[in-house]
Amino acid sequence: MPAINYEIPKPQSSPDWEKLIAATRKRFDKEYKQESFDLPDEIEAMPLFREWVGHTLSSRTSSPFWEIAQFKKNLHCLDIGCGVSFLIYPWNDWNVYFHGLEISTVARDALNSRGSQLNSKLFKGVELGNAHQLPYENDSFDRAVATGFSCYYPIEYWQMVLQEAKRVLKPGGVLVFDAIDPNSEIAENWAILETYLGAEVFLTPLKEFEAIAANIGRISTQREGELFKMYRLTMPK
Repeated sequence: MPAINYEIPKPQSSPDWEKLIAATRKRFDKEYKQESFDLPDEIEAMPLFREWVGHTLSSRTSSPFWEIAQFKKNLHCLDIGCGVSFLIYPWNDWNVYFHGLEISTVARDALNSRGSQLNSKLFKGVELGNAHQLPYENDSFDRAVATGFSCYYPIEYWQMVLQEAKRVLKPGGVLVFDAIDPNSEIAENWAILETYLGAEVFLTPLKEFEAIAANIGRISTQREGELFKMYRLTMPK
């Protein structure tokens, strides 16, 4: 395929959070609505694009958060940036209470219209809101999940997200989050594809995520994936 002349964006010194959030929202709203994306021929020629169209790319890029979350019966879990999580993952099998937060009205409405039909006991609803301004009281949850979206924001934003997650988690609670590994073989091409789909990707070194996480709690587990690295962050008691 022809060479793609594209430079991955560097973090902004004074980022406009709402602008980045709006771009991410628009990108995923279009996907949830199954609307078409107008992309250059060279992007559509990328193998990753063909995998994305064929719905096989997610198996390489999704983080299996449940493997390290250590879910237990009747725990209250907040899924930050949940997408349509309750519809596609076996929350019934985990037997934990699901609370969702989303920036996409499309995803929120889909979950709120169907979630209680699947399990009215476990499904506690999805709120519309931003990850750095969680609309919940202190010490509300036993577990929190924040996967699949850290790459769309500079590290300064993610520091705010981690601080908010700590606030709403109970002492000793657990946050599972992931971050893109810039050294992954597919990282740069995936970042290019996502940027053309409408949301910039920041290839921030993993050591920066690990440094700010260490100031929030204790990284008790790490798990490497093909694109994202996953972390289990235990909050102080």
